[in-house]
Amino acid sequence: MRRADRLFDIIQALRGKTQPTTAAALAQKLEVTTRTIYRDIATLQARRIPIEGEPGLGYLLRKGFDLPPLMFTMEEIEAITVGANLVHRIRDPKLQEAAESVLNKLQHAVPKELRSYLVSPRFYVSEGDTVRPEGIELLDVRNAIRTCRKIAITYIDEQQRRSRRTIWPIATVYYVDVTLIAAWCELRGDYRHFRADRIVQSEVLEERYAADSSPMMVEWMAMRSQNSEV
Repeated sequence: MRRADRLFDIIQALRGKTQPTTAAALAQKLEVTTRTIYRDIATLQARRIPIEGEPGLGYLLRKGFDLPPLMFTMEEIEAITVGANLVHRIRDPKLQEAAESVLNKLQHAVPKELRSYLVSPRFYVSEGDTVRPEGIELLDVRNAIRTCRKIAITYIDEQQRRSRRTIWPIATVYYVDVTLIAAWCELRGDYRHFRADRIVQSEVLEERYAADSSPMMVEWMAMRSQNSEV
C-alpha cells in the first residue's frame, strides 16, 4: 500500500468514531506495524489534521473535520463506478476488495449531491463467465510480477495433458470469460499464455528471473498478436 493511501485510510478509520482507536488496532486493520502507525499519525498531525491522542491511549479525529471534496464530472464518476463493477467479472477477490474500497473512498470524497449516483448507479454490469481459479492465487501472480519471481505450476492444457512448468510471469490478461497469465515458459523456451483456471497447483519461488521485467513486457507486447496460448 502506498503511504498516501495509508494516510487516507487512517483518516477514514478514525472518522465518526466516538471512542479512541489504538495504534495497534489501526496497525492490524492496515496490515502494518504499530511503529508505522505512530509515524503516520505524526505526519497527519504535522499536516494540521486534527487527530487527538497519544501512544498507549488511542486516537480520535476531532468532530467537524472533513476532507475537501474531489471535483469529478458525472461522466468521470460513472466511469469509475463502471470500472469498479467490471472488476467483479474477473473473479479476483483482492481486486474486488480494492474496487469496493475505491467506491467507499469516493463516496466520502465527492460532493454530497453526487453521492446518490454512487449508491444507486444508473447502469447494470453483468457477472460475466470467468471461472475463479482454484490452483493459483491471482494476488500471488501480481506480487510475483512486481518482484520478478518465478512460479512453478502444474498445468492442464485443452487436451487434458498435464505438465509441470516453471514460468516467469510478466502480465495478467483479463478477458470477459477467462484470465490468462502471460509468461516466459522455461519448458518451451518462449512466451506462452496460461489460463489461470487450468493451473491445478502453483508455488511462487524465491528465485528471480530479472532485475527489471520491463524489456520482457515490451517484447511480449510486440508479439501478443501471435497465437501463443498453450
